[in-house]
Amino acid sequence: MLVTGKQYHTVWVKDKNTIQIIDQRRLPHEFVIEDLKTVDDIVIAIKDMHVRGAPLIGVTAAFGMYLACLNAPKNDSFDNYIKNSYEQIKATRPTAIDLLWALEKEMAAIILGKSISEKIENALKVASEIREESIKQCKMIGGYGLKIIKEISEKKKGNIVNILTHCNAGWLATVDYGTATSPIYAAFEKGIKIHVWVDETRPRNQGLLTAWELSQQGIPHTIIADNTGGYLMRQGMVDMVIVGSDRTTFNGDVTNKIGTYLKALAAKDNNIPFYVALPSSSIDWKLKDSKEIPIEQRNADEINYVHGIDENGKAAKIRITPKESPAVNYAFDITPSRLVTALITERGVCKPNKAGILTLFPEKNG
Repeated sequence: MLVTGKQYHTVWVKDKNTIQIIDQRRLPHEFVIEDLKTVDDIVIAIKDMHVRGAPLIGVTAAFGMYLACLNAPKNDSFDNYIKNSYEQIKATRPTAIDLLWALEKEMAAIILGKSISEKIENALKVASEIREESIKQCKMIGGYGLKIIKEISEKKKGNIVNILTHCNAGWLATVDYGTATSPIYAAFEKGIKIHVWVDETRPRNQGLLTAWELSQQGIPHTIIADNTGGYLMRQGMVDMVIVGSDRTTFNGDVTNKIGTYLKALAAKDNNIPFYVALPSSSIDWKLKDSKEIPIEQRNADEINYVHGIDENGKAAKIRITPKESPAVNYAFDITPSRLVTALITERGVCKPNKAGILTLFPEKNG
């Protein structure tokens, strides 16, 4: 997508020793490109949210395994180094299933290598394939979601379609296009009148990344406090809700950024369709009970402090909570499938249940 008129992806190979990313901690006020050269760099980037969003975490993890192969001792210790690197990266973000999916694909490719040089080659090849496949998947999601927005636009006789989002499921959360934003970008390109209500999404304020993205593409949008969505729905000011997913179970329960569940409840109460856009890599094909999904609990400082810029344009960190008060920071919640209108995937739109998912992915049956 565009940044000041120039095309960017979120992660790419600079040279054989360096992976580059956009450091998302610095957005929306600074656009900074960061070099990753080691497994430790990858671990820090994922854990501390230099990169974020399930699909992008997966792609970055895949390149992490390539860097592990590149930096591993070229002797009998090679395999142990790779296994330890796998475990290090795996432990960074427990909720997003794309992380494990990408790591397993990498390990399978590395094992097939008959020599260390072939293992390195395989790791880079598969990481690059995962990256390109993610781009294609997100573009396909946009095409299928476009049909939904187009139908709403036609019912409104060409008037503005108001879409509410939560967190950032945009191109910054993937490699390009995004998941929840991909249909929005596709609709805008087709000339459909749209407006996006952007939840700020405390405590990390990832909605501000969505707003920054949309502004770069020239798409009409308005930032709102997280708790505003329900009021807008009751006032008839929202036509649809679309969010992403960090992990969706086979029965259609959706794990996404904290606060998603509340949006789904409000949408259900106001008869507003609630869509979840996700690639198949974000589906947990093994887990049947969403209660078993590990919910990441992050540092309470994300609640206690806000980051921004002051009147002089300088970076500022401000504590907003009483020092005496404890805080707890659950990063995700689970939206039960009964509150989800449909899932939008790279293969099409389906009902949020096992039967619906299998219509698109029959090879997963059994």
